[in-house]
Amino acid sequence: MSRRYLLDTNVVSHIMQGRDAALLARLTQVPVGQVAMSSITLAELEYGLHRKGQPPRLRQALAQVLLRMDVLPWDEEVATCYGELCSSLETQGISLSDFDMMIAAHAVAADITLVSRDKAFAQVPAERLSLEIW
Repeated sequence: MSRRYLLDTNVVSHIMQGRDAALLARLTQVPVGQVAMSSITLAELEYGLHRKGQPPRLRQALAQVLLRMDVLPWDEEVATCYGELCSSLETQGISLSDFDMMIAAHAVAADITLVSRDKAFAQVPAERLSLEIW
């Protein structure tokens, strides 16, 4: 089975802007159905759109992204993973923002590779979180 990817908010935002040719080319190399976003990412994107007054171009860009990628729901398994991961990282002195921790836990619980440009995720040990920078 092909590797599956969970795209972080900053990566989806770059896709929506459509100005990063290398990112868009990399995305086209991944088989259909192997890329998703967390419902937490969708919430962050919706918040950003509402803060900007829902510009029609960005609203349409998000609609196009949602046609091509699944949104994984936050569920009990992810919540349980979140609690354990937060506690474990905290004892190691590792701290991420709440949303970043939720997205990391979603990737860990789903056993999926997180794709981000946020250097904060590099703090999470590789044996816990599979991370790629696109």
